[in-house]
Amino acid sequence: MRRTRPATRLPTAHPHRALAAGAVLLLAAGPAALAPAPTPSGAAGPAPTATTGPPGPGDRGSRLYLESCASCHGPQGQGTQLGPSLIDVGAASADFQVSTGRMPLTHEEQQPRRGKSAFSADDVAALVDHLSSFGGGPQIPRVAPGNLGSGRELFAANCAPCHGTTGAGAVLTDGWIAPPLDRATPTQVAEAVRVGPGLMPVFPSQVLSDAQVNDLTTYVGRLRSERLDRGGNPLGRLGPLAEGLVAWLVALVFLLGAVRWLGRRAGQ
Repeated sequence: MRRTRPATRLPTAHPHRALAAGAVLLLAAGPAALAPAPTPSGAAGPAPTATTGPPGPGDRGSRLYLESCASCHGPQGQGTQLGPSLIDVGAASADFQVSTGRMPLTHEEQQPRRGKSAFSADDVAALVDHLSSFGGGPQIPRVAPGNLGSGRELFAANCAPCHGTTGAGAVLTDGWIAPPLDRATPTQVAEAVRVGPGLMPVFPSQVLSDAQVNDLTTYVGRLRSERLDRGGNPLGRLGPLAEGLVAWLVALVFLLGAVRWLGRRAGQ
C-alpha cells in the first residue's frame, strides 16, 4: 500500500510582525507617504472645515435695552404685565421718554415725571436706534426756526388751556398734570406734539403741519428765554394772591420780632 506524503504547510507571518514591518516601510518613505492623494483635474476636493469663534457681543443699543428695559417691555418689545408693547411706538416716543428721564422707571407711578436722563446722549441715540428696529411709529422730528406770531396763536389755541399761557404747567384731573415747558428742548416739544405723552392729545401732520410745529417750538423757546421772574422768589408761580399772602406772613414775623426787640430795649 502506497503511503501518501502529507502536504507541506507554508509558514505564516505573525500579525504583530507584519504591522511592525509596515511601520518601518512607512517611516522610510517619509512625509510623501502621508500626503493625500492628488485629486483629478476638475474634481472638487473635500470641503474645508469652517472655524467660527464665539459670537460677539450685541451692539450698545441692544445691551442697554436688555439691561434697562426688557424686564418690563419684554426682550423683543412685545410688552409684559409690567409694561406696554413698544412695537410701532416709534423713535420719537422713545427719544422723548428716555431723553427727559421719564424712562426707565425707578418705581411704579401713574405719570412719570421729568428728571435727569439715566443715559448719555450717545447711549440715548443707541437705545432709540434699537427701539426703532421694532418697527412703526413717528420718527424724531427735524426742527427748524419758525414764525413767532403763528406759534403764539397755535400755542394759545392748543397748549395754553393745559400748560398755561406762560407754559408753567397746571394740575389736571385724577392726579395728572400738564408739566411745565421751561426745560423742554425744541425737539422734545415737537416729539410731544407728534406722540401725545400722558393725557396730551396726538397732533399728526394732518392736524399740524411740520411748518406749524416749527412755529410752535419757536414760540415755546421764546417763553423759555423770557425773564418771567423779574425779582425775588417765584414760589413756583402759585399766583399773585398766594405770593402776596406769603409776603404778608413774612413781613408780620419781622414786625413781631422788631416789637419784641424794642420792648426789651425799653425795659432795660
